[in-house]
Amino acid sequence: MVQVGILARLKAKAGKEKEVEEFIKGALPLAQAEEGTITWYAIKLSDNEFGIFDSFNDTSGRDAHMNGEIAKALMANASALLSEDPTIEYVDILSAKGAE
Repeated sequence: MVQVGILARLKAKAGKEKEVEEFIKGALPLAQAEEGTITWYAIKLSDNEFGIFDSFNDTSGRDAHMNGEIAKALMANASALLSEDPTIEYVDILSAKGAE
């Protein structure tokens, strides 16, 4: 059962909104390859703010994700695409449907 998650918020630089959207959408194959990542969502919160939400059965899966290819790619491209550092929040999952 999923127990923990990550909510990452990304604010695109002016004029980079489409690039950020394509960047996070393009990360799906990397998330699919991660054994410990149970669910993974790329979301659009507003015209210039995007997010990634993912869930894990335990903290070891979350830690592996935070040290994985998506996080590395995000940090390598952050200064070119984002207006500020990403906000990364570690969350506890209280209940879930369909992510068992």
